[in-house]
Amino acid sequence: MTRTRTAAAVCGSLLVATVLVAIGTGSAAAATLFTDDFGDGNAAGWTSSGGSWGVASGAYRQTGTSSDARSLTGTASWTDYTVQATVRPTAFNGGNRFVALLARAQNATNYYYLALRSNGTVELKRLVGGSSATLASAPLPVAAGSSYAVRLEVAGSTLRGYVDGALLASATDTRFTSGRVGVATFNASAEFDDVTVSTGAGPAPTSASPTTPGPTTPPPTSPPPAPGGLVGWATQNGGTTGGAGGPTVTVTDGQALADALEQDGPLTIRVQGALSMPDKMNDVESDKTVLGAPGATLDNGLNISDAHNVIIRNLTFRGWDDDAINVQRSTNVWIDHNLLDGGYDGAVDVKRGSDFVTVSWNRVRNHTKSMLLGHDDGNASEDTGHLRVTYHHNWFDGSKERHPRVRFGDPVHVYNNYYFGADYGVASTMGAGVLVESNYFENVTRPTAVGYADSGPGDLVQRDNVFVNSGTPESAGTVNAIPYAYTPDAAASVKSVVTAGAGATLTL
Repeated sequence: MTRTRTAAAVCGSLLVATVLVAIGTGSAAAATLFTDDFGDGNAAGWTSSGGSWGVASGAYRQTGTSSDARSLTGTASWTDYTVQATVRPTAFNGGNRFVALLARAQNATNYYYLALRSNGTVELKRLVGGSSATLASAPLPVAAGSSYAVRLEVAGSTLRGYVDGALLASATDTRFTSGRVGVATFNASAEFDDVTVSTGAGPAPTSASPTTPGPTTPPPTSPPPAPGGLVGWATQNGGTTGGAGGPTVTVTDGQALADALEQDGPLTIRVQGALSMPDKMNDVESDKTVLGAPGATLDNGLNISDAHNVIIRNLTFRGWDDDAINVQRSTNVWIDHNLLDGGYDGAVDVKRGSDFVTVSWNRVRNHTKSMLLGHDDGNASEDTGHLRVTYHHNWFDGSKERHPRVRFGDPVHVYNNYYFGADYGVASTMGAGVLVESNYFENVTRPTAVGYADSGPGDLVQRDNVFVNSGTPESAGTVNAIPYAYTPDAAASVKSVVTAGAGATLTL
């Protein structure tokens, strides 16, 4: 294990001098200012206040839960940098407590920080003289016992906070221009590990698989917009946290993944490599998070059946023989940042009374039947009053139909999606109620449809959409109110926003 501590005077002076030389010569590569994996069993160079701090089992631990606690390290002259760490809250003493990563710290009561709160939010904050102000926030399920990759970037007046590779909070502020880094807890205990400080921004998300020819999109002139945390129907009914609170395992073959998916109790499963699944559809039990490392690929599908509280993120599905993801008789499911590339049947199908589902930031390409919502016209007794799903920031990249095709669900919320080259976009049938807002339709023959094939009509409200070389949208009736908070991007920006961030693009 290696460590460099700039807080140690001699080594720190040499390392900072080296970094300054690199910057002065115009090097664009990020340089490491500091790193500590606590593998030597001590926390030399860290200065703590409050709490009970120590190193155990290769991590920096704060074990008290009755007050504020923080620990600082580094150099006061650091200006623009990225600090990142693995953060694992171990206990929260109350319902609105937090663990945090600090930047530009002047002392123990003046700094910026990114806080993971036990009430299910991540907050980018400023502390001045011990008084805090929230600069930005986003929903994020946070659970004791779960580990999070936390990153805080400070560059000029721009502040950005990431969790598990997703940009969740950004703001501008000029209060602090330089300072040390640190970790902190508020009425919580936690472990901190693999603390690294580097010049410039951290690694940007990159696509896990090659792209295919599609719409021509100018490269963004700024970093990709924030993909955000969980929004939509999956925040309702108690929220969706997946495997939070349980252990984390890493799997590298299909049978190991299938076995892990069927375990009882909360579990986070990290998938590495290209896996061949043992069955066409592989069952997923309740309270699971399935999280792909960059490049993680499955050749067959996941079946979320009679389950609750499941998260599927950052996987590539390619060439599946049935459905890529099937959700039936299940509630509180979040399907986020996946690439669905050329399979047999549905890419993401939700049916048989399922409810409280969010489908976000996915990319579907080389495919025809993308997202079915409600499988049959004769299933009204099971589906009516259910099938409430949010579809946002998905990229339908030349896929032909079902984006989604809706039966019975009301309200179904379809916003900020990019449609390119489809036969039809959204269809509302069998008394469904669908709100279609702030989407971007390009080369879509029938952007919205009221009724489809042999299915009777539903209600559809379309507003604030952009139509480029596309047909005339259809609409009818009214739709039930959306119960959750959300802020749609302007429709004109959706093409660039979605193509920059959708798919298996997270760096975890």
